[in-house]
Amino acid sequence: MASAEENYYGKHGTPQKYDPTFKGPIYDRGCTDIICCILLLVAVSGYVAVGVIAWTQGDPRKVIYPTDSRGQFCGQQGTPNEKKPFLFYFNIVKCASPSVLLEFQCPTTQICVEKCPDRYLTYMEASAKNTEYYKQFCVPGFKDLKKSTPEVLRDGDCPAMITPSKPLARRCLPAINAKKGIIMVGNETTFDDGHGHKRNVTDLVEGAKKANVVLEARQVAMKIFEDYTVSWYWIIIGLVISMVVSLIFIVLLRFLAGIMVWVMIVLVILVLGYGIFHCYMEYAALKGQAGSDVSLKDLGFQTDVRVYLHLRQTWLAFMIILCITEVIIILLLIFLRKRILIAIALIREASKAIGHIMTSLVFPLFTFFLVCLCIAYWASTAVFLSTSNEAVYKVFNETQCNYSRTTCNPETFNTSNIAKQCPDARCLFAFYGGETAYHKYLIIFQIYNVFMFFWLANFVIALGQVTLAGAFASYYWAFKKPDDMPAFPLFSSFGRALRYHTGSLAFGSLILAVVQIIRVLLEYLDHRLKAAENKFAKFLLTCLKCCFWCLEKFIKFLNRNAYIMIAIYGTNFCTSARNAFFLLMRNIIRVTVLDKVTDFLLFLGKLLIVGSVGILAFFFFTQRIKLIQDSTPSLNYYWVPILTVVVGSYLIAHGFFSVYAMCVDTLFLCFCEDLERNDGSPERPYYMSSALSEILLKGSLESSKSAESQE
Repeated sequence: MASAEENYYGKHGTPQKYDPTFKGPIYDRGCTDIICCILLLVAVSGYVAVGVIAWTQGDPRKVIYPTDSRGQFCGQQGTPNEKKPFLFYFNIVKCASPSVLLEFQCPTTQICVEKCPDRYLTYMEASAKNTEYYKQFCVPGFKDLKKSTPEVLRDGDCPAMITPSKPLARRCLPAINAKKGIIMVGNETTFDDGHGHKRNVTDLVEGAKKANVVLEARQVAMKIFEDYTVSWYWIIIGLVISMVVSLIFIVLLRFLAGIMVWVMIVLVILVLGYGIFHCYMEYAALKGQAGSDVSLKDLGFQTDVRVYLHLRQTWLAFMIILCITEVIIILLLIFLRKRILIAIALIREASKAIGHIMTSLVFPLFTFFLVCLCIAYWASTAVFLSTSNEAVYKVFNETQCNYSRTTCNPETFNTSNIAKQCPDARCLFAFYGGETAYHKYLIIFQIYNVFMFFWLANFVIALGQVTLAGAFASYYWAFKKPDDMPAFPLFSSFGRALRYHTGSLAFGSLILAVVQIIRVLLEYLDHRLKAAENKFAKFLLTCLKCCFWCLEKFIKFLNRNAYIMIAIYGTNFCTSARNAFFLLMRNIIRVTVLDKVTDFLLFLGKLLIVGSVGILAFFFFTQRIKLIQDSTPSLNYYWVPILTVVVGSYLIAHGFFSVYAMCVDTLFLCFCEDLERNDGSPERPYYMSSALSEILLKGSLESSKSAESQE
């Protein structure tokens, strides 16, 4: 036992000594890391300034509404184009130009129209028939269809021809379809280009494909948005169910910790087992069905997940993944069977602490609200910054012109030298950008926006951790529980954290934010270097990404324990991090035996809640519950609400269980310090409960003996 104690206490730092005046979190404390507090206030002031600049210069309409060649929005209320929501291209074939990929704008005249054309018609035919239908596809202000055809086409007043089109992301694109392998637009395979020449429909297809580079993603986004509009209340019901289940689970865990842990373990195994059985039944049911044997590689990427669910290979992959997960969990449970009893004791003690501080269960809602504010501010600032550019117009022409692709002013273009030297040139809207000093700093503002989001979000999380740690530490160090506890432990801990330790929280969150912004920049470089052939650069970048990922995980672990020490002793961040690290190293065996096993059990609890609610959402949104089948909304992608419910359920369960996790970590560090400060004698009694003392000390002794035997 002596060698074990030396292993625990003699290698890393100086153990805490007995102090009869120590009664838990110190109340007589001073402000820590003041410089970081000032730095945070200055950074927040700069962040507000960036937000004000973005909100005054940005225009979100540039993202929502398409823009015609004059830089006006289509369908925007209060504008001449209010009743014209769709963008029409004079010559969609020109969208095959490389400028589409560079500037996301076709080098052809574009106007806003009330509806897309539904027929083939050339300007020559319209001029001969004097039809009024063609007028709506000419530039605004053009009224004389009796003007000579060469002059109209030369001046770009009207398109040479119109084709049957369908709106896609508020753009009129050719109504392309295929019949028996033949590509058609409408019911035709050729079209008149308006100049008396017959052209193949494939020319239109190529132009439409180029125009579709940006629009396909927008179309998927619009369908997802539609799914949210018809299923949002069912999503909220699913999240409420997950919240109720999590709360019931936590309450039961408070009174029946041992039973609930074993029930949780059994239910996780049963849920995974049912998942394996369901996947096998689906796999067997698809045997012999047409198209079910197509491989995922040959199918490619499909936005409609239902396509994958008709493949046997999909269900086989699901079944293999669930089988591997089931085996891993069972093996871990067998290996940790003796440690589970010790972890249950720690969870039972955490349940008692939470029972005496019930407000701790709702405190994560406050943290979640602050994080949502950070996300909302970051997202709105990012959108306004990205739309704070000015409209840029460039010269587009048919023939050779020295001024091609140069910037121009549409108001004075017709009287400029460019119009005289290049008669067929047009000054058209190209993109939103600019070369002013303000626009050159936009990328810096965006990086600063992301960095401040990381910093503030980490600060909010740190504030929540310190608050909970201070409250639970006051419970542990109360000799007579709960008589010796303060009246409002959570609120007093929150006040101490804000009043004295804002600088320390800012310091810890700043370190984490720096690592996270570096990871974002590495991901950006990786995205830019995907097309590169330098294998060494790719390997080096992969290594850097892996190293910074590990560094981020380590800093999160160290910060969490440092915040616990800050909540107890009121020391600065560096001192608290050092003391927490040495305390954990002096008790490394207990960390492995107790803390991590408890984390694993809490993870199983989150997995059980998410899995149960996810299965319920899957059966509901796929219309497999016959009793309420008629109430199921009609969706484009039913995976959208299911995935939302699953992710939301995990966040909700994580919010509730994070209280338990923080409580367990705090009690564990307090337990380790209790062992160093006291010896269990009447003069120096332990502060831990008798039940916890009996199980934890016994488990620690067994672990120490096993460590000695291995040495």
